[in-house]
Amino acid sequence: MLGEVGLPVRTRNRRPEQLPVRAVSRMRGVAVLSTSGLTMQFGTHRALDAVSVDVPHGVTGLVGANGAGKTTLMSIALGLRPPTAGTVTVLGFDPGQHARQLRTRIGYVSERNVLPEDMPASDFVKHLAEVRGMPRHEAKGRASDALWLVGLGEERFRPLGTMSTGQRQRVKLAQAIAADPSLVLLDEPTDGLDPVQRDEMLALIRQISEDFSIDVVLSSHLLEEVERICDNIVALDAGRLVAHGRLDDLVGDTAIVTVELVEIDDRPGAVDAVEQHLQRVGLEVARDMTRLRVGGAEPHASLDAIRDAVASADARVRRISTDRTTLEDLFTGVSL
Repeated sequence: MLGEVGLPVRTRNRRPEQLPVRAVSRMRGVAVLSTSGLTMQFGTHRALDAVSVDVPHGVTGLVGANGAGKTTLMSIALGLRPPTAGTVTVLGFDPGQHARQLRTRIGYVSERNVLPEDMPASDFVKHLAEVRGMPRHEAKGRASDALWLVGLGEERFRPLGTMSTGQRQRVKLAQAIAADPSLVLLDEPTDGLDPVQRDEMLALIRQISEDFSIDVVLSSHLLEEVERICDNIVALDAGRLVAHGRLDDLVGDTAIVTVELVEIDDRPGAVDAVEQHLQRVGLEVARDMTRLRVGGAEPHASLDAIRDAVASADARVRRISTDRTTLEDLFTGVSL
């Protein structure tokens, strides 16, 4: 059965025992990727430092600055290098012992843009589908379907060397999904793209997760794009795990309300009066000139108290806003 975009929809009208492996593993609650004390040492440099994390299903952002250990973690998950210490399982398998089985179920997009320039895109995608174990007659059709999906159907016979950076990134994504993987690992998939191309690539990544139930681990140092499309995050800093969990639990509106007041000549003590009123009712207040950051209660309670304090002091308000925690805050540390 074909979906609207051409790739087979394998879960429709099937009993649970007939579902593809990825759907069965989701039903059993198998983690996409799980590590315990994972450590990778290169000489005196520790690329990963005792990382222990379970990555759930969905789209997961693996975030951190360049050199944080993201690519190292992916290479270990692919079975390309053994860790110095600790354990890792991917889809329930040990990559070191079951690399062949895993590579039939994992798609991968490398950060490096090294492609055979004389090879047509369709032949490249077809070849890698065969490498992952797909029969030749099926690989040809799946390569075509995958290239149509990523918007290169009309360009599928063009040599890769004649394609733009954005088109090459789409080809790399097509080869990653053509063999019907359970999991796709994407290492900086928007690298080198302009803003429009980046938006289109992010939309494609979200689509393959939602439409085809393919789990995605997306490596990126661009925190804003991770916030846009990811369900979960794993944040690394200098090889150490600094945060992980559902994105909705880690970022979003906080309990801190910021109120900016206006100093006027005929009410010189109004800002002081507002601050004192809020402190008397038990709220925490951090002041910077006429700007007050108020915490210690739910936002609606803080807003009610600010309203009463402003009215009591006959103060004038320029702006009120609820603070929002971003992924950047997880790295820098935000406190009242």
